[in-house]
Amino acid sequence: MKITGVSTPSIQLNPQTGGASAPAAVPAAATDAVLESSVLKPAQAALAALPDFDAARVAELRDALAKGELPFDAGRLAGAIQRFHGSKG
Repeated sequence: MKITGVSTPSIQLNPQTGGASAPAAVPAAATDAVLESSVLKPAQAALAALPDFDAARVAELRDALAKGELPFDAGRLAGAIQRFHGSKG
């Protein structure tokens, strides 16, 4: 994924209801029609069931880094970030 700085409307899930809420620029009727699609309902349910991140795995990796059990190469990380986001030079 390349970040271009162009913003496009997106549908955001409401964590309290599991449903979606439309951005202000998109009419609610148009969003409701898309969300009611039988194709999207299973995908929305699967997405809502996923955690935002695996907190246990993050804690495990953090501990391994602190103990020196997991090598960390700042140059390699910087290169990966640069490749992912592209060069602006």
